[in-house]
Amino acid sequence: MIPKTKKYTLYYKNQNYIINTTEKRMGGILMAKVAVVKMPKSKNGTVLLKKLWEQRGLQLMAVPGLIWILVFNYIPMAGLVIAFKKFKITESIFSGEWVGLKYFKEFIQDTNFASIMTNTLGISLLKLVIGFPLPIIFALLLNEIRGTRFKKLTQTISYLPHFLSWVVLGGIMVSWLSKEGVINDFLVAMNIIKEPISLLGEPKYFWGIALISDTWKEMGWSAIIYLAAIAGVDQQLYEAATVDGATKLQKIKAITIPCIAGTIAIMLILQVASLLNSNFDQILILKNQINIERSQVIDTYVYQVGMTMGKYSYATAVGLFKSVIALFLLLVSNTVSKKFLGRSLY
Repeated sequence: MIPKTKKYTLYYKNQNYIINTTEKRMGGILMAKVAVVKMPKSKNGTVLLKKLWEQRGLQLMAVPGLIWILVFNYIPMAGLVIAFKKFKITESIFSGEWVGLKYFKEFIQDTNFASIMTNTLGISLLKLVIGFPLPIIFALLLNEIRGTRFKKLTQTISYLPHFLSWVVLGGIMVSWLSKEGVINDFLVAMNIIKEPISLLGEPKYFWGIALISDTWKEMGWSAIIYLAAIAGVDQQLYEAATVDGATKLQKIKAITIPCIAGTIAIMLILQVASLLNSNFDQILILKNQINIERSQVIDTYVYQVGMTMGKYSYATAVGLFKSVIALFLLLVSNTVSKKFLGRSLY
């Protein structure tokens, strides 16, 4: 039998390898010989260009996304220059008097600065500490359901609120939380309160309302990524644990959670990086002049001073201030995760 020779190229750890396989049948037995040859690194980038050409189909699929990011994310960043200038709507963004850090100082010295930062961090930390673990717990519990129909029904019900915009859901929440709403009716019927109260008219309740409504809307949807990670766990690990007599709780603790720890770490890094994002749509819909002392956050403040008051340079400076802190939080959380958990974004 004439030996069959096949050649493959393997890319591993920034290095290309050539794999030569030779197959030959001797005495009814298929014999194979494998030879791995390390290719020298190219100094002029020809290896990278060759790889891009080999994957040209996939690369072309990514081009529309890259164009979208370039047009809507990077080109508009040129407008950040107005945070350092006295910008007028009738002039170009590159004209106007240079004022340096004037608007940043004004924001920090603003009488509302402390309350805005307190509300922003307070709501975001509640969502991080309470709202972040709930989708993980929900995914773990959902994974243990063996009834297919009940599992699909539970998933569908938990996903549905995500597809409602905050404009629609906010209207529902405002109706439910009014004095004549179903929540007051329930609380009175259970003798928790003696008479109906305007829940959105009491500033002290706003943080709790923001946390509960956001969790209700997004918990099921956020659990999808954890369910996908759990589905990728090797089932032989569970079978071996069953043979050893492990309980369901022990399997979750010793197998499931360690196997999805990488996914949890990545999602936690992203959550920490967005700590100053308090869900603009939700807050804008639920806040009013009565609860504004507990509902005014950075995003709604930027909208207020920028769009309704016309202070474009000041609003841009506040937004840039938030973005710089977000970048700092991303770098810190990624470094901490990489050092202690061995998982990171880069």
